[in-house]
Amino acid sequence: MLQLSCLCGQVRIATEKRPDYIHECNCTLCTKSGARWAYYHPSEVSVEGATNTYSRQDKDDPAAAIHFCPACGATAHFTLTESAVSKFGNSMMGVNMWLADEKDLAGIELRFPDGRTWSGAGDFSYVREARTLG
Repeated sequence: MLQLSCLCGQVRIATEKRPDYIHECNCTLCTKSGARWAYYHPSEVSVEGATNTYSRQDKDDPAAAIHFCPACGATAHFTLTESAVSKFGNSMMGVNMWLADEKDLAGIELRFPDGRTWSGAGDFSYVREARTLG
């Protein structure tokens, strides 16, 4: 089981499984929110504690709502917006792996998608080769 928490401990996240890989995306949302995303089905993640949310203002129809701790400001996770859920179903959420203990992530592949130039369709290209954590 992975146990994660924000800096002040008011937001706590737990999941029974380690991620298959982690994305450190270079898009402005991911870099400015300080996130390394692991992706899960929402049923696989438990979140405790109140969060505030932010969705991109520069997108007509943003797909993600970023959740962060109202006390310390740490980015905790993202959920799909209502619009995205209506299009794709409630099939994914992201958990910020910067909140995990590094030792719990040993052996997991860290990938570097080029979200800055991604059109939103198809697969990501990558800005550099993946590496293994740990």
